[in-house]
Amino acid sequence: MTSQIKSISTEQPYAEQSQALAGAFRWAVRMDLHEGVANHFSLAVNDEGTSFLMNPNQVHFSRIRASDLLLLDADDLTTMEKPDAPDPTAWGLHGAIHRHCRHARCVMHAHPQYATVLASLADSRLQPIDQNTAIFFNRYVIDNEYGGLAFTSEGERCVQLLSNPSHKTMIMGNHGILTIGDSVAETFNRLYYFERAARNYIQALQTGQPLRILPDDLAEKTAKQLDAYPEQGIRHFDELLAILDREEPEFRDSRRVCRRGFV
Repeated sequence: MTSQIKSISTEQPYAEQSQALAGAFRWAVRMDLHEGVANHFSLAVNDEGTSFLMNPNQVHFSRIRASDLLLLDADDLTTMEKPDAPDPTAWGLHGAIHRHCRHARCVMHAHPQYATVLASLADSRLQPIDQNTAIFFNRYVIDNEYGGLAFTSEGERCVQLLSNPSHKTMIMGNHGILTIGDSVAETFNRLYYFERAARNYIQALQTGQPLRILPDDLAEKTAKQLDAYPEQGIRHFDELLAILDREEPEFRDSRRVCRRGFV
């Protein structure tokens, strides 16, 4: 028996979270961080992290509104048997992370061009050659065990790699990128800057010139300095939402948030 679908009005708590997540989808398109109708973002909405919002199955990011988001329960193992179930790879990956990693409040998985090129190299390390690449020094992990589409087994493996809360970015070998964070703003900012960092690094490699790699101590110092500016990510995302409010205000439609969701 399928669960009854809940509606959430704009006055209720999930409206703000759903609008932020919908805004992230819209900007992923504008910044070319998406791929077709694949890729998926999620956001935990309860203290345990097991109840989470996620995009509906194979809906283009440019069309997603707050009211389109699914409300899922990571502990409900019958989710994929229900009507309007999420993408199975999205459930396998995000369901496992929200089930086991409470520190991963927001999870964004995508296949942006330069991050995916980096993930396709035999050596997928992001060398600290500038300020953007230094952001991620000692703050990412590499998944070297790509085994096909990210169904349940791959999701459970990724959970183990994210056990250290300081590792907020995963370079998914032969696949793409995954970022986690406490909020949509933080996680989207991390995705945005990782793609820029990967672009800088890949284009530097393409010159064939020797790289000016920062010493480890300077790279770590720079990363810590940037860690101390958490407001930057919030301000960045607030500005992005302000642009959407002017140009695509319908993204905030949350009159029936989670209308396809499961509760």
